[in-house]
Amino acid sequence: MTPQDQEIAKMQSEITTELRAVFKGNMKIFDWDIPENDDRKSAELIFSVMQKAMDELRAEIDAGKYDQY
Repeated sequence: MTPQDQEIAKMQSEITTELRAVFKGNMKIFDWDIPENDDRKSAELIFSVMQKAMDELRAEIDAGKYDQY
């Protein structure tokens, strides 16, 4: 097991918790800002933006942007 594998095993839960917190925080903002908010629609839109950001991050990783971070 590489040092990176060991570190991600320790951090996996924390990373997941942080990602969920960003999602849930944005859900609250939608509820505050939109009367009679459609929570499912909001969740789908927020997830879509988050997925786009993750896809962009993947492209940066693939392009080598973080090879010497």
